[in-house]
Amino acid sequence: MSAASASGTFKASDLQIDFCPPENLKMKPAVKDLVFGRSFTDHMLKIFYTDQSGWGQPRITPLQDLRLHPAAKVLHYSVELFEGMKAFRGVDDEIRLFRPHKNMERMNRTAARCSLPTFDGDELIAILKKMISVDQEWVPHTESSSLYIRPTLIGTEVFPYSTLNKVHPKLGTPVTTPYIGGHWKEQDNTSIDWLIKPTLGVQRPVEALLFVILSPVGPYFSSGFKPVSLLADPQYVRAWPGGMGMMKSGSNYGPTLEVQRYAEAKGLHQVLWLFGPEHRITEVGAMNIFIFLDKGNGEKELVTPPLDGLILPGVTRDSLLTLAREWGEFQVSERDITMTELVQASHDKKLLEMFGAGTAAVVTPVGSIHYQDQVINIPTMDHDQPLNQRFYKTITGIQYGRIPSPWAIPNQ
Repeated sequence: MSAASASGTFKASDLQIDFCPPENLKMKPAVKDLVFGRSFTDHMLKIFYTDQSGWGQPRITPLQDLRLHPAAKVLHYSVELFEGMKAFRGVDDEIRLFRPHKNMERMNRTAARCSLPTFDGDELIAILKKMISVDQEWVPHTESSSLYIRPTLIGTEVFPYSTLNKVHPKLGTPVTTPYIGGHWKEQDNTSIDWLIKPTLGVQRPVEALLFVILSPVGPYFSSGFKPVSLLADPQYVRAWPGGMGMMKSGSNYGPTLEVQRYAEAKGLHQVLWLFGPEHRITEVGAMNIFIFLDKGNGEKELVTPPLDGLILPGVTRDSLLTLAREWGEFQVSERDITMTELVQASHDKKLLEMFGAGTAAVVTPVGSIHYQDQVINIPTMDHDQPLNQRFYKTITGIQYGRIPSPWAIPNQ
């Protein structure tokens, strides 16, 4: 048993790097042409796992297609999860990650909920740093862009190649030949049955693949730092108590795409998800939500929905809450807030700002909500010093090295 298997995780010290040949390196897009998630760097990371052998050797390879058996659990039962992180090239030309340990904690929580293998987050961060170093020229040289990092973990059944240090069940020697059609293909064209075979059974996967791809990105919304409009339709529900709302799994996002298309057909940017007969506000499709209220007598309150299992525990969400409490200038509440309260606050001129927060969206102002038969216009940007802009400047200042902070982790 390898050290990685014995410890229950892979090791950064075992990393193998297969560099992309110079003639295959891609042309890097101009910063002005960057669209979120459309361009990818030259390399990717792959780490295989089996219940029998544990985690395999981490390997950085040229970006390539995946090969999966058609019975892979990810294809039938959405056994998968992903994370969203970013690397930033600072004003000092140093590359930094933003609070990567929070992403690793969330990724492992989701893995455990999805019956997928967990790992040591510090080891993956160390590997990601090496991966970013390999593709460091893809980190944009501007404060308007960054390098998006997409770790993904999927449940599979059988891998197409013997990269897992498996042993021939008859000879007792490592198998080094391709796995074809449910058998390990031998050099003499004979084949042998392997211990793990594909199955369509609804059961936890016994094999998995962790892979990471990188993408240079511009702003998530093409409009840039301008207020977005939201659709709040109570007939659609994203998550419910006891479900997966707090996990970053693709099964939370796929069912929302048709509602997102419906919102876009109305000329709106995103969906504000509501829950229950009281129409509790939960989150927006790509970000957590914050509401800034005037409580009267000079007091103000920043409200965001609580971590009650319905919303994603966003890294940016946690960062804004931490900053707000450190500033100590207004009340900070993690509590339920309904559309009735929001509509009343708007009517009473007590609704000051509303904005979203997320890795992709950073901090995004909200200008209007289309709810039932009314449009709630929000004066988010109609202030001399909007709170959302203060948050945005502080977070990006940390990310791009203008503000010293332990949240910014050098890519060294």
